Amino acid sequence: MSHPEHLVTIASGAKEDEDRRLRERMARIRRRLVVVSGKGGVGKSTAAANLAVALSAHGRRVGLLDAEIHGPSIPKILGCEGASLISDGQSILPAVVRDRLERMSVGFLIANKTDAVIWRGPMKFKVIQQFLSDVAWGDLDYLVVDCPPGTGDEPLSIAQLAGRPAAAVVVTTPQELAVAEVRRCVSFCRKAELGIAGVLENMSGYVCPQCGVHTGLFGAGGGERLAREMAVPFLGQIPIDPRLVGCGDAGTCILDTHPDSPAAQGFVDLARNLDRWQDLWHGSPDEAFVSETEQR
Repeated sequence: MSHPEHLVTIASGAKEDEDRRLRERMARIRRRLVVVSGKGGVGKSTAAANLAVALSAHGRRVGLLDAEIHGPSIPKILGCEGASLISDGQSILPAVVRDRLERMSVGFLIANKTDAVIWRGPMKFKVIQQFLSDVAWGDLDYLVVDCPPGTGDEPLSIAQLAGRPAAAVVVTTPQELAVAEVRRCVSFCRKAELGIAGVLENMSGYVCPQCGVHTGLFGAGGGERLAREMAVPFLGQIPIDPRLVGCGDAGTCILDTHPDSPAAQGFVDLARNLDRWQDLWHGSPDEAFVSETEQR
C-alpha cells in the first residue's frame, strides 16, 4: 500500500491558505482540458498525452496532470517512469518532458511498480487538490488533465477544483459498448457544470501503414453518432496504428517518430482546432457548444 505522507507534509497550514494557493495557481492557467471517458480501455491516457505534446508543439505552454490515482499511465507513455517527486521547500516541482511541456503524476510517489494505491475518496481529493495548489505550474496556456475512466471521485474533484475556463474531451471507441458508457460521462460533465469540448473517437479503424487501406475493426461512426445524439461537437477520429502502441510502450511520442502518420496528424488537428476555437474559451459554454453543433 502506498501512503502520501511525504506529499501531504508539503501542504500545511489553514484551509484558507490552501484555498488561496489554489486560486493563485489556477489564476496563472489560461485554459483547462479535462480528458475523460466512460470506461477504461479506450486509449484515453494515450490521447491525453499526445494532445498535450501536440499543443506544446503548437507553441503553447502546457502542463499535464495525471489524475489516474490507482493506475497512472502518463509516466510510462512519456518515458519518465524513473522520475521522483521533487520539492524546493515551498512547492512541488513538475517534471519537464520537453520544451513547453511539464507533467505531474501520482506515479512519482510510487517507489515500486507492484505497489497498490489504496486510498479512500477524501485522500484522493486531498492529493488532487495538492497537485493543483502546491505544484509550481507557473504560467500555462493549458493544463491537460488525464482523469480515470468513469464518473467517480477524481473527475469530480477536478471539476470542482481546477477552475474555469475548462472543457472536457470525451474519449470513446466506435463500438456501442463504449458509446453507451460515454452517454453517462457526458451527463456527468453537465451535472458537474464542466463544459464539453466534444467527443473524440479513438481506435477509429485500422489504417494499414503499407497500403493505406482502412478497416473498421470496432465498427464505425459510433462517436460521431453519439455526438449528434447528445448535441455536442464531434472532435474527430484517431485511427489504430501499431506504431502508436509501440511508442507508448517505449516512452516515445508518435508526433516525433512518425509525424506524417494519420494518428499523429489526428492529434495535431485536434490540438489546432481546440486552440483556435475561441467561443469555447470566451463565450457562454452552452451557447458555444450549441452554436458549433448547429454549424456542423
